[in-house]
Amino acid sequence: MKDIFEKIKANLGPIGEHAKESHGYFTFPKLEGDINPHMNFRGKMLLNWSLNNYLGLANHPEVRQADTEGASKFGLAAPMGARMMSGNTDYHEALEKGLSQLVKKEDTILCNFGYQAMVSAIDSIVDRHDVIVYDAESHACILDGVRLHMGKRYVFKHNDIEDFEKQMVRATKLAEETGGAILVITEGVFGMRGDQGKLAEIIALKKKYSFRLFVDDAHGIGTMGAKGGGTGEEQGCQDGIDIYFGTFAKSFALIGGFISSSKEIITYLRYNMRSQIFAKSLPLPLVYGLLKRLELLNNHPEYRVKLWEIAKSLQKGLVDAGFDIGVTNTMVTPVYMRGSIPEATNMVIDLRENFGIFCSMVVYPVIPKGMIILRLIPTALHTQEDVTYTVESFSKIKDKLYGGEYAAEKIKAGFSQEL
Repeated sequence: MKDIFEKIKANLGPIGEHAKESHGYFTFPKLEGDINPHMNFRGKMLLNWSLNNYLGLANHPEVRQADTEGASKFGLAAPMGARMMSGNTDYHEALEKGLSQLVKKEDTILCNFGYQAMVSAIDSIVDRHDVIVYDAESHACILDGVRLHMGKRYVFKHNDIEDFEKQMVRATKLAEETGGAILVITEGVFGMRGDQGKLAEIIALKKKYSFRLFVDDAHGIGTMGAKGGGTGEEQGCQDGIDIYFGTFAKSFALIGGFISSSKEIITYLRYNMRSQIFAKSLPLPLVYGLLKRLELLNNHPEYRVKLWEIAKSLQKGLVDAGFDIGVTNTMVTPVYMRGSIPEATNMVIDLRENFGIFCSMVVYPVIPKGMIILRLIPTALHTQEDVTYTVESFSKIKDKLYGGEYAAEKIKAGFSQEL
């Protein structure tokens, strides 16, 4: 019989197996100082394109004041207990009301963690007779929720409506046999590619197939749509989204999430969603701070305008410089290059140590071998100077990459600390 600890030691996972070499630099890096486009990393100030602080609210003076007031007024423990039992407050209900108005839904439930909320909501909504149909590039929280499902699920190729219909035909046939229903799950904005989910096209197919649509709009809430109401607002199809999920970890610059839908569905989730029934309520200081963030989001559209100015300028600059940014039609900006993992590693070291730029690197096994993605996340706080410098720097590292300079064992210039 095997020892479970020995089994784990023998297989730390595709990322964990590199922990010794990457920890503290490529993984679990420590960015220090106020949250803004320039932060301290290992004693150096770097231009940071790696935080989802889209609207710049994380360090906004009114937000900082509200966070301080909330902690002082309530303490971090309040309310004590799960929401159903002893953790409900007027502030929680006021935030739910405000979010419902923002996303144009009847009711909303607050969730203490966004990832956990998606997993638990999927588990609550479907039973073993139901069928799930979901996008192939759905976020891990969706995939984990789908894995909990004891019934059948079908995956459709990313944003491929033709393949979606093929899976719907299969799902419809099976649901008729089991007496179940169909839940379709996709995203408003896909956080890796930066493209929008084809919500309007999926919703149009409700005339042909019977299903309910659950949309994870973590990156879309606050950034998409004329009033920041999300990707459904952007595409003019918010009414067709049956269950809407948003997170507080991006535009709201905090933690937690929410689910909005009809009153009946939200009531059902309040009394059946295990991750909320059996977990502590979202702490009052966070709720108090979120009310201020929601107020700023509603009353200052110029933050969203600035975000898009920077995003469009960055993307245009990269395309004009000959870079491939894929199919993004949101602020998420992936830069696609070709190279090995060692080359990607050396390139990122060069970027950080010699160019002073911090951004996320994505390589195999997340994407196919031979591909490199450098993902840039613009915010309302970045400047045109930041954009110009980044495009110029990326042009230089691209020349070095394709010139073979990163094929060396290690880039040493300016890099004095061991990984």
